[in-house]
Amino acid sequence: MLRRYPHQLSGGQQQRVVLAQALLLGARVIVADEPTTGQDALTESRIGDQLAAVAARGIGVVLLSHDLDVVRALADEVLVMRAGRVVESGPAARLWAAPRHAWTRRLLDSQGAAPQDRPSGDARQPALVVRDLTAVHGRGNTVLRVPHLALHPGACLAVVGRSGSGKTTLARCLAGLHRDHDGDVLLDGTPLPRSLRHRSHAQLAAVQYVFQDARAAFDEHRPVLHQVARTAVRLPGAGERAATEEASATLARLGLPAEPAHRRPGELSGGELQRAALARALLAHPRVLVCDEITSGLDTVTLPSPSRRRPPVWTRIPGHEPKRVTPVTS
Repeated sequence: MLRRYPHQLSGGQQQRVVLAQALLLGARVIVADEPTTGQDALTESRIGDQLAAVAARGIGVVLLSHDLDVVRALADEVLVMRAGRVVESGPAARLWAAPRHAWTRRLLDSQGAAPQDRPSGDARQPALVVRDLTAVHGRGNTVLRVPHLALHPGACLAVVGRSGSGKTTLARCLAGLHRDHDGDVLLDGTPLPRSLRHRSHAQLAAVQYVFQDARAAFDEHRPVLHQVARTAVRLPGAGERAATEEASATLARLGLPAEPAHRRPGELSGGELQRAALARALLAHPRVLVCDEITSGLDTVTLPSPSRRRPPVWTRIPGHEPKRVTPVTS
């Protein structure tokens, strides 16, 4: 794995490499910005143990995270921020036992309970089918084998596994971004070209991919609103004005109002960019939405507890109702 190029590593593997680099430099203070984002439960635990061991050696750790379980396990002192201000601070034990600020209480309450059963998807014929898929990296190194996968209309198919298990490679094969594979990906019985470049406009719109690394998916020099609106122009063929209006409305419903939407990507947080990336995919009016760790940058308030039975985001956005959704998550 260490002989691969960075783009051949999963998001979780890239994060572990960066953490290792910081440790090798002999730092006295480590600033860890969401170090467990995109990690499976076992790897998350190992990173937590590593950071705890680092702190035990006398190295200061500044942990930036919206993962409250990780914060509670590692932090001695906690600062709670909202809108650029520290609204509460104090020892972690006291903060959890007796939060004083309303926002802190809301964050802790939003952790919620265990998810409840969801109704199963449509029983009709599969809309998306994968048959005998084998993907390789580099010089024929096989990294993925999927004998069969079927996604039914209206269903939500979750692909789970450890970091580096091939989830993102599978997602990229579905979206036409990883052409080094054998086997078939069929949409309504029609084989999809392996490469994005060979897919028609209708096929491009039908299968949309929301990237795990939202920041890398945007041009840093152009406002986010403009980039989101371009999808509606290029794929459904909307006019510039209509596309901008639809983009603004979609972003607002996803929690990104007009002022930050007019900024460049570098001025937005990771969570804000993930919402913008989802909005951009929705503007294509897709039939299949491939979501690669799209909630990894969202706090527990933006990402409500499943126990609240909040409807999927596209059901709250008029005109955006993809028939099949494929979240790829770890």
